[in-house]
Amino acid sequence: MKLHQLRYLAAIVQNGFNITTAAQKLHTSQPGVSKQIRLLEEELGLQIFARDARGLTGLTPAAPRSPRTR
Repeated sequence: MKLHQLRYLAAIVQNGFNITTAAQKLHTSQPGVSKQIRLLEEELGLQIFARDARGLTGLTPAAPRSPRTR
């Protein structure tokens, strides 16, 4: 797990689960953010974000929680 992966995760949550907006706020690319989140999920062995055909819809029950996301 890398610090920038956690920053990406926090930015996605803070931006309403919108990866494109999170990437813009982080001054990086959307594919790069998506890849790092995928790598983080693989490393942890769990799915952090709930997804549907249009994108991210929220956090899964297994996702790490902070007081801000509860």
